Amino acid sequence: MQPLDLYNPTEQHAMLRETVRQFVVKEVEPQALGHDRAEKFNLPLFRKLGSLGLLGITVPEQWGGAGMDATAAVIVHEELSAADPGFCLSYLAHSMLFVNNCTTNSSDAQRARFLPDVLSGDKIAGMGMSEPGAGTDVLGMKSAARKVGDHYVLNGRKMWITNGCISDTELGDIFLIYAKTEGGRLSTFVVEKGMKGFSLGQRIKDKTGMRASPTAELVFDDCEVPEENRLGDEGSSLEHMMRNLEIERLTLAAMSLGIARRCLKVMNQYAQERQSFGQPINRYGQIQNHIATSYAQYMAGRAYVYDTARRTRLDRYGMRTDTDGVKLFCSTMGKVVADSAMQVLGGYGYVGEYVVERLWRDAKLLEIGGGTIEAHQKNITRDLARYPQALD
Repeated sequence: MQPLDLYNPTEQHAMLRETVRQFVVKEVEPQALGHDRAEKFNLPLFRKLGSLGLLGITVPEQWGGAGMDATAAVIVHEELSAADPGFCLSYLAHSMLFVNNCTTNSSDAQRARFLPDVLSGDKIAGMGMSEPGAGTDVLGMKSAARKVGDHYVLNGRKMWITNGCISDTELGDIFLIYAKTEGGRLSTFVVEKGMKGFSLGQRIKDKTGMRASPTAELVFDDCEVPEENRLGDEGSSLEHMMRNLEIERLTLAAMSLGIARRCLKVMNQYAQERQSFGQPINRYGQIQNHIATSYAQYMAGRAYVYDTARRTRLDRYGMRTDTDGVKLFCSTMGKVVADSAMQVLGGYGYVGEYVVERLWRDAKLLEIGGGTIEAHQKNITRDLARYPQALD
């Protein structure tokens, strides 16, 4: 077991990393390529995460979770993504976008209703924010919910929804859905499979990467949502959204760490074993440039992610600059390291046998999902103009 440090600050964190790493080697790695090729979500394996207590990693123990912190969430996402970023993306949508968000912003009665089935993995969860015509511009969303008696009538469409389906024809089970209510203010609703007017639109296939993570369109056509399924006060959801975006972007950055670390391991080993002109190719300057630069970039990103995780509090908003910063830096870093690994491996890197081809495809999404790198650049620049003391 590694000594305690920034990356494993307590014995509990170190044990968590070891547990997840063993699970990855035994269960996740063997199925990764097959499910990527089949574009199939591994539902039985996902439910094993519930048995390990990982689906509620940030949920307080009183509600059945592990009661851990942002660093623990980063550890899990880094380790899972070193083998299967697609599988990890579904984990993030479930455990961060739904479970963490619901836990933070719901009432005790709602926690008692909604959490048990998602913590066990009996129900597969997701979150609906993006729409066909609104992504980064969340205030441009068209989905609307109108109060009628003791329920809301929800109309609209949500697009690019991770875990939106669990097969080509079957919806996911439960979702946090953002919609505009009276006065155009955002409210959050828990929408469940089986509700009148809620259906699966298209399943989005033939993606560049993250193919083992199902993506779908959700359709709400006069969908009837009980008032007790609204989280918090009507119109209070912009704060919910902004607070949860911090842990989302932090864990997406951790996914890039996992991709980069695995690519580094593969190219480092390959460059020692592969001979060219009578010597290992790691004797050549061009290859040394790829390996050494990739290592430095990975280590810089790793330190930034774990330092940000150490300072992030799950129950408050206030880390936007650095949660945007780690995703801005690490998402591109992971893609660049994967590209270097493919270059070092040459033709072997271009096929699925050596893993980096799949990781290279998966890495690109992290520059887009959870906020584009351009959105992060805008946010950071605005924050630094508003709070220049951050640079002191």
